[in-house]
Amino acid sequence: MTKIRIATTSLAGCFGCHTSFLDMDERLVELLEHVEFDRSPLNDIKHCGPCDIGLVEGGLCNADNVHVLREFRANCRVLVAVGACAINGGIPAMRNHFGLGACLEESYLNGIGVEDPQIPDDAELPLLLDKVHPIHEVVRVDYYLPGCPPSPEGFLSVLGDLLEGREPMLPKKLLHYD
Repeated sequence: MTKIRIATTSLAGCFGCHTSFLDMDERLVELLEHVEFDRSPLNDIKHCGPCDIGLVEGGLCNADNVHVLREFRANCRVLVAVGACAINGGIPAMRNHFGLGACLEESYLNGIGVEDPQIPDDAELPLLLDKVHPIHEVVRVDYYLPGCPPSPEGFLSVLGDLLEGREPMLPKKLLHYD
């Protein structure tokens, strides 16, 4: 039996969607009978190879996020935006109401408890974007799994449909936008 290849990544977000994915518990073991993972925190692979399904959590806040997302789109036949941050920018996008310079100054220069104030400036740090963006503003997204985070049952529903070759249809009881 040929297994479906799945890749996952977390961009600008809290990693809560991956935690919810892992909350499938023993159902994750059953899923592993049908899938194998490419890039994922489960195996620490750093680049996405050819895959059937890409699950992308988080929005885009820096150049590295954009690079990873484009790599996923180029290598994944089906791309799923997972969670509020990937779909609309989520909590990281709250900074969009302020200029990037103002956010950096508040965080690194003027924040409560800041000692030795300086804005980090190292070539190893990815270039910050002026605003946080949802992933559909940069690449084509095939399906959306809403929630903050989506429930394990939501993951199972979408993946089950895709594994069976069906269009994912989340039952209303699994849709939540909190």
